[in-house]
Amino acid sequence: MKRVLVFDSGVGGLSVLDAIASADMALELDFLADAAWLPYGLKADADVAARVPELIAAVAAEWRPDLVVIACNTASTIALAGTRAALPHTPVVGVVPPIKPAAAATQTGTFAILATPATIRRPYTLDLIAQFAADKNVIRVGSSVLVEAGERKLRGLPVDKAAVAAVIDEMFQAPGGERIDVVALSCTHFPLLLEELTVAAPQPCLWVDSGEAIARRVRALLDPQAGRAVARRAGFTTAAAARDLHGAFAARGFAEFVSISADAPFVTTPLP
Repeated sequence: MKRVLVFDSGVGGLSVLDAIASADMALELDFLADAAWLPYGLKADADVAARVPELIAAVAAEWRPDLVVIACNTASTIALAGTRAALPHTPVVGVVPPIKPAAAATQTGTFAILATPATIRRPYTLDLIAQFAADKNVIRVGSSVLVEAGERKLRGLPVDKAAVAAVIDEMFQAPGGERIDVVALSCTHFPLLLEELTVAAPQPCLWVDSGEAIARRVRALLDPQAGRAVARRAGFTTAAAARDLHGAFAARGFAEFVSISADAPFVTTPLP
């Protein structure tokens, strides 16, 4: 059975893992969360570019994935090339803001990009807008609050609905916001909040994320047999994250939990 390692700075990547798991592919799924450095958007680009390839390569040397998914928009835009260089014999798939499908789906000509502040301002995102949505009215909103909300939800803690509503209000009250009919969820944490986002929105809209596209890419690269994906091992760079998130991972079938040192050299230690 082919093995896929899904990586994120936190646990937003679970939205991508869920999409892969539901895509009728016989795979073993591992997850690596760099919780010690959450969120990457507040770190210097050079530091993320150095850390991510080293961390993933160290874990991959032990876990032996057939493919790696960087399920984090910030890490993908900064460290995808470096990770591919560090793993020359393993395919590495990155996540990009779903601007192309959002631009194709809008009926009003106005759509929104909801991302972290770091992703919103990156040249990579602006290039995607220029390439696929030059003739659209694109409303960009950056939020770190929603990252925290997604993490809290997976820990079984209450989500601050007022904070979610404030982000949604900012988006729909922007010039032209009343015409938004599609929202590109450009952080993997945000699909975890789909229910809260939908309730807070003042009008119906289509919420687009990258999960299904990543699952299709995994299928194209690995050509796995049809069947059920099996969750195997989850690793965290803080033991506290492993404890706090145990329920969310156990609910997805993960049975093996591993602590990984917060800084290089990245040593793995089984957790009870």
